Order: sequence, then C-alpha cells, then structure tokens
Amino acid sequence: MDWSIQEIAKMAGTTSRTLRHYDDIGLLKPSRTGHNGYRYYDGPALVQLQRILLLRELGLGLPAIAEVLNRETDTVKALSSHLDWLAQEQDRLTRQIASVRQTIDTMKGDGKYMAQDMFDGFDHTQYKDEVEERWGKDAYAAGDSWWRGMSAEEKQQWKDRVQKLGSDWILTAESGVSPDSDEAQDLARRHVEWLSGIPGTPTAAPGGDVKGYVTGLGEMYVADPRFAANYGGESGATFVRDALRIYAEQNL
Repeated sequence: MDWSIQEIAKMAGTTSRTLRHYDDIGLLKPSRTGHNGYRYYDGPALVQLQRILLLRELGLGLPAIAEVLNRETDTVKALSSHLDWLAQEQDRLTRQIASVRQTIDTMKGDGKYMAQDMFDGFDHTQYKDEVEERWGKDAYAAGDSWWRGMSAEEKQQWKDRVQKLGSDWILTAESGVSPDSDEAQDLARRHVEWLSGIPGTPTAAPGGDVKGYVTGLGEMYVADPRFAANYGGESGATFVRDALRIYAEQNL
C-alpha cells in the first residue's frame, strides 16, 4: 500500500512542495512515481518522513538531518532513542502543566501557596551529576547559586543571548566561511566572553585552564547530540569546535 504526495502532506501537516524539496535534495525519495508524474510513498518512506519531522523539532537543519539519517541506519534503534527522549519531555511537560494549574487554583482559592509544588517540571539541575563529574562539585554549586540569584528578567536576557549566539553560529557555518575566518573567530571570541560570565567555569576563575576548557567544550558539542542540536547538528557543532580550537590556540 502507498499514498499520494497530497495524502502524505495532509496527514503529516506539511506541504507537497516541502516533500518535493526533500526528494530533490535526496532526503526523502518516493517509493514510486506514477505515469501522471505524481509521487507515491510506501510504509518505509513514511517512517523516514517521521524521523525527519522528529529531527526538525529538535532544531536540526536539513544537512544535519541528512547526516543523522545516513549515520543511524538502524531505524528501530534510532526511533527507540527518540521515543525515550519524547517520554522524558512528556513527563516534564505533564509536571509543568500540573504545577501551573495548581498555582491558578491556589490564586482562585485560599491563596496558600505550596512552594515545593510550584516549580515541578522546571528543573534546571537535570545535568547536575554530569557537570560535577566533568568539572567538580564547586563548579556546579557556583553556577547553581548564580542562576538562582538571577531575576526572571535577567534569566530571560541570558537565554536570549544564548539563543542569539547559537543562531549566529548556525548562520555563519552555513555561509561557507572557514573556521579561521574573521567572522568565525569573532563568534569564538563572543562565545568565550559568554562562558566567562558563568561562575564556576575555568573561564571565570583566575588561573583556570581556559584553553583546555574551551577546546574540551568544543569536542563535547560534537560528541553529544543534545549540544550539537544547538548549532544545527553535528556539522554545525564541528564548525564551532574547530573555530573555538583555533581561537584558543591563538588567544588563550
């Protein structure tokens, strides 16, 4: 059994134009093309499209998605890993929804707030063990204290800065310039300046191994898909890593 391109576009919430583009760049080939020129898709093609849409939701660009699909050929294993991540996100969102609903009910009712319940699902400490293992308990404690001490406006400004830095990295990487270009090296400088503002990191501590820390982070961006997604996927993260390494060798 197969489905026409119009049927798939409607079911997947996308457009026929998008599906034709995926075909043109080799990301999603139809299982057959009819005499009328229409594209048709069978079950395996639908699985491929599902993976593409899931990776798009992670923020990956099309070149990065192609890399992931080519590298992770075991579809069942790849979807199982993504399912685990979705389950974690579902749990987090469910707890956030319950937390906000309870706050609304409290505001409408007796006004007796339960602080321990108001922030369920908003845990920024989820990487606590990983940070402590990589850089020590003092590093995590300093960063945690710094974050908790920020106002809501300051936290949002910091998040906006991180998002802008990530988007600038992606645009620069996709522009085709080399990691040692002026554009890339200016971004690397901004990146190190951003890291310097986070207490507990070697960039913020006198005498810290800044060069080793910056180059190590670059390697981690490539190795860990969670971080690579911030830079458009593995290829973007590789560009960031190379630019940071060059900057570190020349300036740190």
